Amino acid sequence: MASLREQQKQMTRRLLLDSGLRLFTEQGYAATTVDDIAKAAGTTRVTFYAYFPSRADLMKALIDEQLNETLQRSRSPRHGSTARELVEVVAEGTPEAIGAWMRRTSERWPDIRPLIRIGREAAAVDRDLGNLVERWMEEAISDVEDGLTEANRFDVGVRHFKGVLAMAELDFIAQNYEDGAWKVDRETMLAELTASWVRLLGS
Repeated sequence: MASLREQQKQMTRRLLLDSGLRLFTEQGYAATTVDDIAKAAGTTRVTFYAYFPSRADLMKALIDEQLNETLQRSRSPRHGSTARELVEVVAEGTPEAIGAWMRRTSERWPDIRPLIRIGREAAAVDRDLGNLVERWMEEAISDVEDGLTEANRFDVGVRHFKGVLAMAELDFIAQNYEDGAWKVDRETMLAELTASWVRLLGS
C-alpha cells in the first residue's frame, strides 16, 4: 500500500513538472501562475504547494532533474552535476570521440532548448532563481576542465577558460541552429563544430 501511495505521489509530481514545462513554453514563465499549473495537472493549488514551495522551486526542479536526466548528468558533490561521458570525451580529445559525442548530444537539442530558454527567462524575472542556467552551465564547463586535467593537457590556468569557450559555442549553436540556418546543412554544422572543439580542446 505504501508503495502505491509513493507511486501516486511521484505521478502527481511528474504531472506538475510536465504541466509547468508545457505552460512555461506556451505562455512564458512570467505569465504562468501556480493556479495555471495546478489546473493543467488536474489538481489544486494546495496540492502544488505540497510538492513545491513556489513556482521558482518547480523551475529549479526542471533544470536540476529534467535537464540533467536528458543530458545523462548525475549528481556530483564537487560540481553539483557531472556527465562522466563528457569528461572522458574531452580527456580523449580525438576528432572521432568528440564528433561521436557531438552527434549524440545534438539529437537531444530539441528537448534541451525549451528548458534552457525558460530557465533564462525565469531567472530574469524571478530573483529567487538568480543565474539558474548559468550556474548549471558552469557545471558543464567544469566537466570540460576535468577532462583536460585528466589528460594533463594545456596549462592549469587556461583549462577552465577553454571550457567556457567550448560551452559558449555549443550553447549558442544548440539554442539557435535549425536545418539550413547560417547557410549550412546539419552534417556540415556538426563537422565544423567538432573541428572547432578539436582545435580548442583536442590532443
